[in-house]
This record gives sequence, structure tokens and C-alpha cells, in this order.
Amino acid sequence: MQTKNSVYLVLLAGLAGCATLPSSGPTGGQIEKSAAAPQVGEAIRLVQIATVADLPDKGVSVTPTSQLPDIVPPPTDIVGPGDVLDINIYEAGVTLFSGNAVGGAATATPGVQVQKLPPTRVNDLGDISIPYAATLHVAGLTVGQVESMVRDSLRSLSQNPQVLITLSQAITNSIIVGGEVAKPGRLVLQTNRETLSDVIALAGGYRGSAKDLTLRVTRSGKNVDVRVNDLIDNPGLDVRAYPGDRLILINNPRTYSVLGASGRVEQVSFSRSTVSLAEAVATSGGVNPGVGNPAAIFVFRYVRDDQGNEVPIVYHLNMMKTGSYFVAQRFVMQDKDVLYFGNAAANQPSKLIQLISQLFSPILTVTSAVQTVQNSNN
Repeated sequence: MQTKNSVYLVLLAGLAGCATLPSSGPTGGQIEKSAAAPQVGEAIRLVQIATVADLPDKGVSVTPTSQLPDIVPPPTDIVGPGDVLDINIYEAGVTLFSGNAVGGAATATPGVQVQKLPPTRVNDLGDISIPYAATLHVAGLTVGQVESMVRDSLRSLSQNPQVLITLSQAITNSIIVGGEVAKPGRLVLQTNRETLSDVIALAGGYRGSAKDLTLRVTRSGKNVDVRVNDLIDNPGLDVRAYPGDRLILINNPRTYSVLGASGRVEQVSFSRSTVSLAEAVATSGGVNPGVGNPAAIFVFRYVRDDQGNEVPIVYHLNMMKTGSYFVAQRFVMQDKDVLYFGNAAANQPSKLIQLISQLFSPILTVTSAVQTVQNSNN
């Protein structure tokens, strides 16, 4: 008996030396206290969400695609470096171009000679070379303007020359599409009225789920990201694509993390474009009835202020109040949010009793077995 009491005393002494009991995180009161007076880092703003009027904005106030430089779309037949031109010169009477004098193909008809020049590429400086007409700077001109320029340069050398030019390879009036599309590569804009979603469709459509994709648009050295689901749901984001744009579809699922005294701790992907706090709580299994506190539901989030700086904000909902369940349906989760379920302070004594029970249970079992053996021997 004395040995058993000695063991109890040793275990109680070890238990008394423990600074804290096992816990999945702070209680609601501890979070509010530490947010009001943070010991390390910047100040943390705590927002109590009691009514719909307390809800944060559903998203960023600035439309992502509105940040793109607003450029007037150029004509579809604009000429620039890299373009390849097919040039045909028509002459009547005494001709400057005849036979294959310039390496092209000549077609003879009564009174008219047609000379097709070899494919002519616009060089990096925006110039082309025409026999007898020297070098012409054509970058930034339309095909019709280039025709006039070539015709004027030959007018003193040929009798009433006529020039017909077509774009056989259009580089200037094109964009680059890559990433999670069926047909990545260079895409020529046929009308310069194609929107961002039109471009994705012309590239064969996207691969994967729209809710997981981000469209990154690079224009004039500026990058802008917009979710494909947002592009579909909000036509105002679907702005026009411009020649020279670079579009890439990135597989970038939106997620939120679940921590604390919840049914399970995990990182959860958005099931669709918009997920409410009520849905997030349900998906995570709700509050753990053994250790959690429904009155201590928190959402941790970084929010940009008017100066563009990221500031930490903690939103608190008391799910012990009926109105909070309606408010939670209107609270919109955002990418990289942290959903935290606070521990219940009232559960600490029960944890202590449970811990003592776990420590003493093996000893009581052994003691009982020894007593049984002794009684049987007697």
C-alpha cells in the first residue's frame, strides 16, 4: 500500500510541474487579448461580426483588369517587325519588271505585266527592300499605306505601277497564349475585338477546372491576374485583348486553412468561385464538441489599406447567437484565409481529470490484478 501511495505522489508531482495542459490552440479570450496588445510585429485589428453591416468587402475594390494600360486597338492590317508581306506589282505598257529579272514569278497578259516578289520580311528596324525603290520604312503603317508608299517609289521608274500587298505572316497583330490551354502558341487577332475569354476559346479552351485557374495578362510590362471563374461570372472583367499581349493560364487553386478545435485540421480548396464562412465551417466538420467553443470562431486575413499596404485583421463570430448563422452565410471566404476554432476555457478542468485518469489507469489495473492474485493465494 505504501508503494502505491509513493507512486501516486511521484505522478502528481510530475503533473504539477507541467506548465500547460495539451491544447490545439488559444481560447477566444486569449486571441482577443493578444490582438489588442501584440508583443511582436504590427498592430492587429480585431473586428466583431455581429450583423450584416459588419461584414468586410467581398473582394478587392479595384477591378483587376482595369489596371491594364488602356490602349486603342490598332488596325488589323498594321505592319511591324517580323511580318512577312506578299507583294505583287502590276505594270502596263513599258515595264520595269519583266520576266524573272527580280527573282519572282511574272505573269504575262495582253498589255499588263504582273510581278510577284519573293516573300518580304519586315526587318527589326521596320524596313523592307524593294528593287529599284531602295529601303522603305513601313513599321506602324497599314497594308494600304505600304501599297501607296511602294507605288509612289516606283512611279518615276515605271508606267502607272499598281501594287497589291497581303500579310502572309502576321506577327504584329498577334498575342502569345500559354499555360493550361489546349493549343498554346502565337494567336493572330483577326478583328482586334477579341476579349480575354475569346482568346482562351480560340486557343482551344482551358484545361482543368475554371475555379482553380488564374489568367495572367502581361501588357506594356505590367502583370495583372484575374481568376477564370471571376472572368466567367463577371463580364465587366472580360476586357479586350490587344496585339502584343502575353496571356498565361496558371493552375493556382484557392485555399483556406482550418486550425484549432475543429472537426479536422486541414487545408481546403474552394469548391467553387465563392465559399461562405458557413460552408467553410461545415466543410471542416464544425466545432469539436469535446474541446471547441462555438462562441470563438475567427477568420485571420491580410487586407490592403488605402496605401496598398497589407494589414492583419481578425474577424470574430459568436456562433452561440442565432443571428450569427445568417451572417456566416454572407461572409465570403478569400484565398489564404485562416479559419480558427477557439478552445473552450471551461474544458480545461475536464482535460486535467482526463489526463490524471490516463496516467493512473495502468497503475490501478496492475494494482487490482496484484490484489486478485494475492486474494486467490490466500
